[in-house]
Amino acid sequence: MILVCVAAAGCGAAARSMGRDDEGGSRLDRFLLLDSRIVEKTENARLVVGTVQKHKANPLFGEDKPWEKRFDNLYGSVIYDEDDGLYKLWYSPFVVDHSAKGMSLEERDRRPYRPPGNREMGICYATSRDGITWEKPNLGLVDYEGSKENNLIWRGPHGAGIFKDARDPDPKRRYKTIFQGMKVSVSPDGIHWARPTPCEGVQVAGDTHNNALWAPTLGKYVGITRTWGKMGREVARIESEDFVHWTKAKVVLQGVKKTHQPYAMPVFFHGGVYLGLVAIHDQTSDRVWTELTWSPDTKAWHRISPGTPLIPCSDKKLAYDYGCVYACAYPVFLKDEIRLYYGGSDYLHGGWRNGSLCLATLRPDGFAGYEQERKDRAGVIVTAAIAWSGRDLRISADVAKGGRVEVSVLDRDGNVIAEAEAVSETVTDRRLKLGKRVAAGEIRLRFELTNAKLYSFTLGEPGR
Repeated sequence: MILVCVAAAGCGAAARSMGRDDEGGSRLDRFLLLDSRIVEKTENARLVVGTVQKHKANPLFGEDKPWEKRFDNLYGSVIYDEDDGLYKLWYSPFVVDHSAKGMSLEERDRRPYRPPGNREMGICYATSRDGITWEKPNLGLVDYEGSKENNLIWRGPHGAGIFKDARDPDPKRRYKTIFQGMKVSVSPDGIHWARPTPCEGVQVAGDTHNNALWAPTLGKYVGITRTWGKMGREVARIESEDFVHWTKAKVVLQGVKKTHQPYAMPVFFHGGVYLGLVAIHDQTSDRVWTELTWSPDTKAWHRISPGTPLIPCSDKKLAYDYGCVYACAYPVFLKDEIRLYYGGSDYLHGGWRNGSLCLATLRPDGFAGYEQERKDRAGVIVTAAIAWSGRDLRISADVAKGGRVEVSVLDRDGNVIAEAEAVSETVTDRRLKLGKRVAAGEIRLRFELTNAKLYSFTLGEPGR
């Protein structure tokens, strides 16, 4: 048997240190198989991006207000606020621009789009009880052509990313935003915002969908923005301990080739790693789709299947997301699915286009998984060394009819010390019964896949 090592040197030590609190605070060790630190060897197995399902209600809403002249890239930020039992969305239309509403394909191709000299972006706010049907409330805050009866919370900021910071003890700083020009602001409710302040120490334009998060493994705020370099558009990173003083921007992701440039990259923490939904702008076709990348520390990023979209564009011209797919920050994690909201555009990035809010979903932990390369023999994945305390072993996998996932527990020398029941159906966090008790210590896991895709395994019971 020939096994191929796919992990970096020292992966065993890294894997042993990855016990953590997941997003909800439950103590568990969740391991996404896309994390190469935990995969030591493979045979006849390849890592592929997950399969999204575009929601049947798409597009969820479009440019249906007078101040929504052009969504462009939407630049959406979505949360499900458990305190209020409400989905909340901040999005950024151009409030002063030319609209493509009602234009045919022939009209768009005949007359090039040119933005007006006084082009202006704003930030709008929308809410939903179910994440599907959205309301745009009249907030009475911002003037638009002589009236404040609109859902605008701000005029001027470009490329704003907004998030709720539950860990900040100051309720006046509960919501935070970062936007082009590298400025930040805070808010008690996400609607009324303090005067913006410059990100001290940052010298980058940030002409993209900027976003930020509290990085739990670093104990710092991390901002993701954009700069320009030898590969054209490049993703840059900054960090801060107080959301005021920031480090200088450093490039952390470049395009594989200059014709495919990273435009924006919302980042979030899940399963012990940082995931990025990177928008790739094809300079030849002038279309944009969303791909997947991951990082152990927000500094070193690893592309998964470059050139293969996680959220693809539609094939039909003038379909709601034919031209562009820009992922919102941030996914919403539900018990039975992951919701990836995105801004879709019906035509080319630099042309006349109508935008909308759209939704794609993934199965739990379904960002990427291992499957067989050749169907005539099983695929094998062997993990790096993991600290085992005798708690539950669970897996998440898609299993086709007639397929199966077989799991063995190995000692540090690679000897089988226990085998689990085979899994012959699609499962999420399925607890596996071991044939014998395995004492606490250092183990490896061996997965054998037949007509199946394995996404993750968990040590310990979720929700404990």
